[in-house]
Amino acid sequence: MTVGLEIAGSFAVITLNRPDKLNALSFEVLRELDGRLDEVARLSVRALIVTGAGNKAFCAGADIEELRHRQLMEQKRGAELGQTIFEKIARLPVVSIAAINGYAFGGGLELALACTLRIVSANAKMGLPEIRLGLIPGYGGTQRLPRLIGEARALDIILTGRTIDAAEACDFSWNRDPV
Repeated sequence: MTVGLEIAGSFAVITLNRPDKLNALSFEVLRELDGRLDEVARLSVRALIVTGAGNKAFCAGADIEELRHRQLMEQKRGAELGQTIFEKIARLPVVSIAAINGYAFGGGLELALACTLRIVSANAKMGLPEIRLGLIPGYGGTQRLPRLIGEARALDIILTGRTIDAAEACDFSWNRDPV
């Protein structure tokens, strides 16, 4: 299993468990995540915590090796699958919390953005670097990030592909553009 589900008291904990791949999102991981979310929706829990195994990465985004071999229609189906799953997270009947430990890039940051709340460890590094590959974030990040941190800040992150650290993320005046 690359996506674990544990119950800790009244909390469900989903753990992406591919630390050797920095918990990257392959098609298999996305399908497993989808199934785990269905299980969470059926449970009587108060909240969902989503995290990554190990201390290096919450989720480094798409599995680049798998991404390189996808044809255009596979890319489209992958984006649609990710959008559907991340929307399922956003619509869960319980609070969802992304516990960002380490890297959260691309689809990993989009996964965190789909959650109700995000907490970050001191070593967290986040960004949407898809632009550097000639791509755009495909799982809803271009809509969710501006809603959370304002359009100007979001465009800076999306269009430059730059990385932000935990301190910068915590300095954001949420839901506002810089003055």
